[in-house]
Amino acid sequence: MSRWLAFAPLVVLALLAALFIGWSLKRDPDVKPAALVGRPVPETVLPMLAADGTGAVLDLKTAGRGRPMLINVFASWCAPCRVEHPKLLALKEQGVTVIGVAYKDRPEDTRAFLTELGDPFAFVLVDADGQAGLDLGITGAPETFAVNAMGTVTAKHSGALIDDADVARLVEAMQHVGPREPR
Repeated sequence: MSRWLAFAPLVVLALLAALFIGWSLKRDPDVKPAALVGRPVPETVLPMLAADGTGAVLDLKTAGRGRPMLINVFASWCAPCRVEHPKLLALKEQGVTVIGVAYKDRPEDTRAFLTELGDPFAFVLVDADGQAGLDLGITGAPETFAVNAMGTVTAKHSGALIDDADVARLVEAMQHVGPREPR
């Protein structure tokens, strides 16, 4: 009897491995969570990035209320953020309001990043500890949220904005009252 008990952990491990393999085969890797779509921007008070380091604090929920905007979560250490940066600069040229959230980044690094590549943001909020990222439900940087004039998230894009169709979808979604299909 004790001999069979010695094999019990191996049997349990084999069953868990089979369950995991079965789950992963049915999982769609293209599905990205967009739990915030259709909901208001969360109340998250963050300091604004200031040249002298004495930024005032601002609640992300009320930052753009009354006007549609994009919220872009980025970081100076994020390579895809550099790739998408020209698209954000083009949006600024078109008059689109983009609010930046510097995710887990030091303010001096964020300032250097924006000085080097240009500043596409109406303003930048500093999320040094990543709490705003948790509140927004991001999976990593960069991620961009379309927010309508009522402060409701209407669409989300995970990853770098490099495709013109994705950019257009987010800009269009900012104008809608209800949520758009996540992608």
